[in-house]
Parts: sequence; C-alpha cells; structure tokens
Amino acid sequence: MTRYCYFVTEGPQDVEFLIRLLKPNGLERVTKLTSLNDFWKPLVPRSFPIQDDLRKRVPVPEFLQSQDQELSIALHSATGINNLAKTLEGTLGIIPPPEFFGIGFLLDADKQEEPQKRFQELQREVQQKLSELSISLPFPAQAGDVTEESPRFGVFIMPDNVNTGTLETILTQCAEVNYPKLLELAKNYISSIDSDFNERENQAIDKNKKKDLEEFNKQFGHSKATISAITSILKPGKTLQVSLQDNRWIDEKSMELNDVKFIRDFLKKITGITPIHN
Repeated sequence: MTRYCYFVTEGPQDVEFLIRLLKPNGLERVTKLTSLNDFWKPLVPRSFPIQDDLRKRVPVPEFLQSQDQELSIALHSATGINNLAKTLEGTLGIIPPPEFFGIGFLLDADKQEEPQKRFQELQREVQQKLSELSISLPFPAQAGDVTEESPRFGVFIMPDNVNTGTLETILTQCAEVNYPKLLELAKNYISSIDSDFNERENQAIDKNKKKDLEEFNKQFGHSKATISAITSILKPGKTLQVSLQDNRWIDEKSMELNDVKFIRDFLKKITGITPIHN
C-alpha cells in the first residue's frame, strides 16, 4: 500500500531544500502528468489563469515518488506564511485527511516571537480553517513533534524549533561546510554595504534610499542577502531554489549538521522512512 505524504512550506526554496533531503531515499521527482500517481491529480490545476489573474503562479505542488510506489510525496509552496493554513485547507477540501499517511508543515521563525508562539498561531489558524470543513487534525504538543495518529502530523519551525531563524540560517551552516571561502567573501560584501549605508545615513540619507534597504535591514535580512550573494556566484542570474537543486548545499557532510539532522528526523517520522540514508 502506498504511503501518501503531504508537506506545506512557506516558499519554493523550502520545497527544494526538502527535496534535496528526501531524494537520497530512492525518491525521484515526477515531472510529467502521465507519470503522476492518480491520487495527486486532483491537486493539479486544469485551467489558466488562476482566479482570472494572469500574473498568479500556477499553484501546483512538486511531487516525489519511489520506484516501488511505496511512498509518494507532494510538497506545496504556500507562497507566504499567511497562506499556510489556507493551502492545507484547499488540499484537504479535495483529499480528506484519512487518505494521507502523513502531513507536515515547514516554516521559518523569522520574527522576534519564539517558535512555540508561531506554532500556536499556526495551530489556531489551521483549526479555524479546517473547522469550516468539519475536519480536525491531531496537533502535537510542540513544534518538531509528530503525532502517531492517522494521519501522522507535525510542524517544523526552522532552524531548530527553539531559536529564531530561517532556511538561510541553516544554509549558512551548510556553506560553512562546503563553501567556506565564498561565505567569507559574501559576509564581507554584506558588511561593507551595511557600513556604507550607515555612514551615508548619518549624512541625512534621503527617504527613498532608506526604503531601498528596508528588507535588507530586517532581522534576518543580512543572512538572506549573504545566501543570495553566494547563489549569484554559483548560479548567476538564477534563484536560490535552482542553486539548491544543482549545487552542494546538501551533501554527505552537511547532512550531518545538527539542524539538518533535526529536519531529517522530522521527515522520517512523517513519511515512515526508516532510516533516512545519505
């Protein structure tokens, strides 16, 4: 019997990160509709544009499947923290929870609030959305835990369910292992921009220039900019998710980093993979 598992993430880069962690377990990306397990086909939009918006990305998940058909996984980007519960609601309105072996969320703790508070906020949002469908899910007591009921269910808040951070927090650790020189150069570059900006700000920098660096000066803006700088060298003109697919962010060495191992263990519990191999 096939184990069907479903993950919702904040963005496409999170999806690619999970794919890199999952693929070594005999899983392959499904790229053709004719090869996709019929179970998932109701999640594939059949019309365009979506909601009459020509600019809106077609919200189709990425799919992984084992050759023996024992495990089939959909990974769905919600395109933002505010859409996590809504994305799950949409899917469970089409495929009821008992059909799944496991369901999981992956999100950041990129604000001042502690991961457990973000976990509780997501729990309230999910329960409110699913109550409209007369559906309930067995939430675990805290982030990182996975319930053993059917379906298995859990929420992982990066980097480690305890500290604030983002995917880039983990990727910085991966870069320390596999791209130490690039990481050093990127940090120096980001620091020089920060120093230059502060110096000019003291000279009454105009409001437009201040707005230009608004995202950069957020809590984890420097970390995200550092990873973007490395990406621009590894894959010039391409996105982080492309670099995650093609470059050595995840390999045998970075798989052994504590924060990466925490996520691998979470994936193992949700999917029933035993063990997760490098």
